[in-house]
Amino acid sequence: MGLRCAVACFLLIVLAGSIGAAAASEQTFPFDRELMLEATPMHGSKRVPIIEVDKNGAASIDLWCLRLHGQANVSEDTISIVPGPFEPAQCSPDRRSGDEKLLAALAQMTNWKRRGDVVELSGATTLRFRLLTN
Repeated sequence: MGLRCAVACFLLIVLAGSIGAAAASEQTFPFDRELMLEATPMHGSKRVPIIEVDKNGAASIDLWCLRLHGQANVSEDTISIVPGPFEPAQCSPDRRSGDEKLLAALAQMTNWKRRGDVVELSGATTLRFRLLTN
């Protein structure tokens, strides 16, 4: 009975540790991971906006048409994103308009929250991003 009890205790400790690690990962911002906007691609395209924030705060932002770099300041539950200049690209008017709206929304983000593979950025509006797992 002593060996059985020791094995059960060991398994409980391992299980508790893995649950604690999973909960802790949900409390940390997913740096160096691609986050895809939960949105349907625009007509005639398969592209959906993706952002990635490095641990040093450098942000890569791929919008509906444009690509740019910026700076993100991420703390416990707050975030601010400062978009930089974008690389020129030929865009349709609807994609250009979508890029402008999304950039304005990103610049107004103030908080973030993570639930599993979903990261929610909130400010004047709320944007939901999904961690890419490929």
